[in-house]
Amino acid sequence: MNSDAISAILAKHPALKASKTKLEAMEPGSYVVHRSWGFGQIKEYDEAAQRLLIDFRGKQSHPMDPAFCVGTMEVLPANHILVRQETETAKIQALVDDDPVQFVIETLNGYPNKAASAIEFESTALQVVGEEKFKKWFSAVKKLLVKDPRVSVPAKKTELYLVREEPVSAEDEILEAFGSTRSARRRITLAEDLLAASIKEESKAALQQVLAGLTDAVRDSNQLDAAERLYGAFVRDELAKILGHDAAQLAPPQSELIREIRGLTAIAEKIPVHFQSRFLDLVKETHPLEWREIVFALLKTSQGKFTTECINFLVEHGQSDELAATLARWKTEQNLRAPVLLWVIKNRHSKKFAKLLNNLITPRLLGAIFFAIDYEALQSAGTRRIPLAEALSDDAELISDLLATADTETARDLANTLLLNQGFEELTKKSLLARFIKLFPSLQSLVAGDAEARDEQLIVSRGSYERKRTEYEDIVSRRIPDNSKAIATAREHGDLRENSEFKMAKQDQSVLMAQKAQLERDLARARISDFAEANTDQVSVGTIVDLRDVVNGHAVRYTVLGAWDSDPDNHVIAYKTPLGQALLGKKVGEHVKLKIAGTQHEYQLAGIARCVDGKA
Repeated sequence: MNSDAISAILAKHPALKASKTKLEAMEPGSYVVHRSWGFGQIKEYDEAAQRLLIDFRGKQSHPMDPAFCVGTMEVLPANHILVRQETETAKIQALVDDDPVQFVIETLNGYPNKAASAIEFESTALQVVGEEKFKKWFSAVKKLLVKDPRVSVPAKKTELYLVREEPVSAEDEILEAFGSTRSARRRITLAEDLLAASIKEESKAALQQVLAGLTDAVRDSNQLDAAERLYGAFVRDELAKILGHDAAQLAPPQSELIREIRGLTAIAEKIPVHFQSRFLDLVKETHPLEWREIVFALLKTSQGKFTTECINFLVEHGQSDELAATLARWKTEQNLRAPVLLWVIKNRHSKKFAKLLNNLITPRLLGAIFFAIDYEALQSAGTRRIPLAEALSDDAELISDLLATADTETARDLANTLLLNQGFEELTKKSLLARFIKLFPSLQSLVAGDAEARDEQLIVSRGSYERKRTEYEDIVSRRIPDNSKAIATAREHGDLRENSEFKMAKQDQSVLMAQKAQLERDLARARISDFAEANTDQVSVGTIVDLRDVVNGHAVRYTVLGAWDSDPDNHVIAYKTPLGQALLGKKVGEHVKLKIAGTQHEYQLAGIARCVDGKA
């Protein structure tokens, strides 16, 4: 833009006078990053339309109002790495592949003061390296940066990557940081960085103070929990070996920290991923007679990568047959938890585990999967993702594999369980039900039955109704009007076909209108009840149910309330849940089989009372 064009913009928008320098930088040929459209290059300024024409990736000559761009677009300097990726493509790619630390340095050189926050730097590097290879690439680069004296690496995402004016050795940097902190956790982290820095022989004498300080922290600090203390002891021992000390003489030894079997599950939940394999080795060394039972117990409650580590450990130590038998028993007992189930379905076709898992892939396993998903949905708040439910939806062959030996009645029972499951959205249920129908066409009748069920009334409490009503009123009176204003504002910024702000506002509008329609349907079906008419001849909505385990005599009490009243922590269940449906209609003295916390129990109904009588 020339000076006349800029003057015209400032005359129209006086508030932009402070941004005159930024407007002057919006010259043809300049590279930019827009908040919505990403990286691009200004091609020209259309004086007649008073619009910049910008080439974005996948969108050429996109017209944009310079006044609007002041707050949404950054003009990049010529030495910015994204610009150099365009102007020096081969050189930048060579740095990424062959000299990644220099790539980091040259990326930082493009920022003021040669510094950028971790979030800012990683976002920029991701664009250059590419999403597919970035995670693996950056993991390797971080290990190199720890050893390189030219770059200061942040300990937190909010801190800065910085090119140092004078190189500092990794050992010196860690020594300085170690001496300036009293935090036991920070000292463990710094010592871990020291191990990754490849300690030089001439540095060992100066690093004795790190070992002494770490030893004191592991032994005496009251800041550390059991998992942190154990990992700190591991780091301490590794450092001691490098510095020529006998780690066995240091207190407390790692074996002492896992001597108490009852605390191992809590420790396993918190140890770093890269320490999990060593942790299992340590368990075997410390408990040579009991290690199998311990590892199976750890597997039963494991999460994430630790599930895989436990299974690999058992297989590598000759426990494949016992593992297969245990998994089969857990399936029968309904004790297979979501992480183990997720591992089973992901590895059912692998060469290493297919034979071990072959007998597990049955209709009963699908029932266990549905139960685990429903249980997790009941326990979790809000819309937290359920990985097992996502895996079942994404794996197009899984249901057909699990139902390969099922008869029609078994498939029908499982399909009905799916329809009652709280862990799936309605569209996902329809998609999964279609897979059932493809295998068993007679189940088509369930679709019609489900449609009828959606038209039935919902019994709800006044409190839950008011909460739904408040949510509806917030959408109608605040969120939809705010969205309409956003649409009107975005419409002022030019061609609607090429206007990202307008498109995003319209997408928000679609979501809000869908939420409004669903709430209207729910509220229209709702029948408010104070549960005063609850029938105590049998379990009904608004009753308190006392159950007694027929095996051990343990008592448990549930309150069965309206469709929107679930409160699992206080043993309040909605009558629409599988647990609520299992109890409805039962009378005192009758038996009912329930799955509680993943375990099958048989209960006898010991008593029924109305919740309005205040006996909860």
